[in-house]
Amino acid sequence: MTDAAIAVEAATLRYGDLVAVDKLTFHAAAGSVLALLGPNGAGKTSTVDMLEGYRSPDEGSVRVLGLDPIADAARLRPRAGLMLQSGGIYNGARAGEVVSLFASFYPEPADPGVLLERVGLTDRAHATYRQLSGGEQRRLAFAVALVGRPEIVFLDEPTAGMDPKARQVTYDLIRELRDEGVTVLLTTHLLDEAENLADQVVIIDRGRLVAEGTPTELMAGGGIRFGIDGPEAPTSIPGDRGTAWPANLGTVDVLRPGHYLVHAEPTPRNLAGIASWAADNGILLRYLTAGARSLEDVFLELVE
Repeated sequence: MTDAAIAVEAATLRYGDLVAVDKLTFHAAAGSVLALLGPNGAGKTSTVDMLEGYRSPDEGSVRVLGLDPIADAARLRPRAGLMLQSGGIYNGARAGEVVSLFASFYPEPADPGVLLERVGLTDRAHATYRQLSGGEQRRLAFAVALVGRPEIVFLDEPTAGMDPKARQVTYDLIRELRDEGVTVLLTTHLLDEAENLADQVVIIDRGRLVAEGTPTELMAGGGIRFGIDGPEAPTSIPGDRGTAWPANLGTVDVLRPGHYLVHAEPTPRNLAGIASWAADNGILLRYLTAGARSLEDVFLELVE
């Protein structure tokens, strides 16, 4: 994809014997929101570090706006905005001073006062960073990421610590950025956040790509899904108890140990049949869902 704002091509990153990112490939189109998801230790931070120019891949390549984040750092940095998960701002600095300071680093910055208003911090402009709540600190970090009028923004857990109202304001700002043609890479543990905001979702686990697509594509699919305690076998669930799966309930695929997909219509009769099978065999169902999935369902099925 020559027009990709983000291009990760078979990138591998190692820390000694640990492979943090393993032949990872994905792309993000300009003017889109990409959500990079994965469990703790999946390699998300290492991937973002390469894109932000803090680390170079041991193999493969990464490009941001067509540039090498390290070799072309001087050309890329004025065009990119970074919202770190924590830190980066002096505790004694006042909110308004912080935005004005960062604005001075750019030739044509956004108006600091307007930015403070957009993130809902106008009345906190004279408060020090230390005096701000956790959610307010996140909003200030967001303003700092936007002050240079970036073409691409990296947002690391942008709504952590925010109350519902502030979170909604942040969501609206992210959508506005996309509408203005800005590319947004979002990392978050809030799966509903990614589901509502992202044009594209990339899920990684143990440094490898496990799923990629739009939220609608990833959540597609009917059938019935259920989970039970313990890593039971697929053909006899659980095999060590000799409880054969009833043929009239359809075939079963193992999504991962303890999580199953039944290829059957999600009718009341079939749902009741699965519940009865579990009750008859003393099996505790952790969940039983039918029809369309949420992004959280997809995530839990794919990662260990």
